[in-house]
Amino acid sequence: MINIVLFGKPGAGKGTQAEFLKEKYNLTHLSTGDIFRYNMKNDTALGKEAKSYIDNGDLVPDSVTIKMLQDEVDKHLDSKGFLFDGFPRTLAQADALDAFLKSKSWEVTATIALEADDDVLVQRILERGKTSGRADDQDEEKIRNRYQEYNEKTAPLMDYYKAQNKFYAVNGIGSIAEITERLSNVIDKL
Repeated sequence: MINIVLFGKPGAGKGTQAEFLKEKYNLTHLSTGDIFRYNMKNDTALGKEAKSYIDNGDLVPDSVTIKMLQDEVDKHLDSKGFLFDGFPRTLAQADALDAFLKSKSWEVTATIALEADDDVLVQRILERGKTSGRADDQDEEKIRNRYQEYNEKTAPLMDYYKAQNKFYAVNGIGSIAEITERLSNVIDKL
């Protein structure tokens, strides 16, 4: 079993790359963003709660996110592995993910970070916002607030996974094919 955490700021290309990687490595892709959007679209209780945070450019609280991911993993117990996209985002989530996977005799195999300059990412998100319909993709101030939250809450995960020798940084600038090749080079060596 291979369990990969795909790591990076909003707009870094995690979702795009996850589509290629899940096919190539036969992994179950779990995107917190997709799960939240599904719940919001269907107006579930979880969706309403998540939407109130996302619309303000804030991260959804750990307790909601952790429970949601556990439920999704439990739906795919026969999977050959998981590609976690957008999770964990905090140290508490990382600890919870490790404990949850350990309860199933699994572990995070690697964390791979797509790295890119903030200004490049802001332009990517604003462009995405023209077609996504997402309010948080259309306001530069909200986008930059997401980056500030990322730097404060998510960036410390680099040290967490470096301490476990499970952190790999990949240049997230270039064509989709170039970035996929860089990611595959890391995964193929695991």
